[in-house]
Amino acid sequence: MAAVESLAAIVDRALTDIGTCESLAALDDFRVQLLGKKGVLTDQLKGLGALPAAERPAAGQRINEAKESIQSAFEKRRAALEMEKLERELSAGAIDVTLPGRNDEPGSLHPVTRTRLRIESIFKQAGFQVATGPEVEDDFHNFEALNIPADHPARAMHDTFYFPDGRLLRTHTSPVQIRAMRVMKPPFAVIAPGRVYRCDSDMTHTPMFHQVEGIVVGEKVSLANLKAMLMSFVERFFERPLGMRLRPSYFPFTEPSAEVDIECVFCGGKGCRVCKQTGWLEILGSGMIHPNVLAAANIDPSMWQGYAFGMGIERLAMLRYDVNDLRLFFENDIRFLKQFP
Repeated sequence: MAAVESLAAIVDRALTDIGTCESLAALDDFRVQLLGKKGVLTDQLKGLGALPAAERPAAGQRINEAKESIQSAFEKRRAALEMEKLERELSAGAIDVTLPGRNDEPGSLHPVTRTRLRIESIFKQAGFQVATGPEVEDDFHNFEALNIPADHPARAMHDTFYFPDGRLLRTHTSPVQIRAMRVMKPPFAVIAPGRVYRCDSDMTHTPMFHQVEGIVVGEKVSLANLKAMLMSFVERFFERPLGMRLRPSYFPFTEPSAEVDIECVFCGGKGCRVCKQTGWLEILGSGMIHPNVLAAANIDPSMWQGYAFGMGIERLAMLRYDVNDLRLFFENDIRFLKQFP
C-alpha cells in the first residue's frame, strides 16, 4: 500500500511541476528526471522484481498508467510552450501596415529596355511600324528567304542553336521583316526589335542579346535615303551632332552593303582607347535589300526597292551609358542597376 501511495504522490507532484515549467529546456530536463533511464518512474519499474510474483502485474500496470499520465502532461505542456514561443516571435516581428514605408526606393527600367524604347520612339516618330515575331524560327525565314546560302558560316552548328526537329533560335530579327513583307503591301517602313541567340560569350558578346532591324520598301528608295535616316537617328539617339561614315561591306541579304561608323562618342573623333585610336566606332550594318529577298517575300523587285539596317541594342546602350563590359547588363547587380534611376 505504501508503494501505491508513493507512486500517487510522484504523479501528483509531477503534474504540478510540469504545469509550472516556463521553458522548453526546463521541461526537457524535468522529463529526463522522471522518465529517463535513471528517472524516478524507471526506478519504480526496476523495483518490481522485489515484489511477490502475484503483486507484480497490478503494480506494473499502475506504474505504466502513471507513466502515460505524466507523458501526456509533458506533451500538452510542450505544445503550450511552443505556441507561446511562436506567439512571442510573431508579436516581435509584427509589421504595422498603417505606418509609412521605410527605405522606399523606386524601381526603374533596365538600361537595355530604356535603350530599346528610345530607339523605338525615334523610329516611330519617323513613320516606322514596330513588328514582332517568334523567337523559335524555321530555316526558311531565318536563312533561305534572306538569301543566305546553304554553305554560309552563319548556318554552322557552332554559331546557331538548333533543335532536333530542324528549327532554331533566331540569330537575328530579320525573319520578322520577312514575315512582315509577306503580309504588308508596299510602301512601308518597319522595325523589328527583339531577342536573338548565337553561340558566343565574352566581354562584348552573349548567347542572348537584343537587336533592332529595320526595312523601308518603296518605289524610289535609295542609299541616300538610308544614309539620311541613319544620320537623323544617330543625332537624335546621342542628342548631339556626330560624324558618320559608310564603309563598303558584304551581307547576303543586301546589295550594296555597308558598315556604319560614327564619330567616337568618348573622344569626339580624336582617338582614344575605346575607338582604338581610330576616332570611329562601328554601330550597325546596312544596305539596299537584295532583289532575291524581295522576291522571297512576294514583292516584285522590278517595281519596288528598299533599304535595311540592323543594330545591337546592348552595343548602343554601352555607348550611351559608358558601360565597358556587356555582361554587366545581365548580372542583375543592384549596384549597377541603381545607376539608371
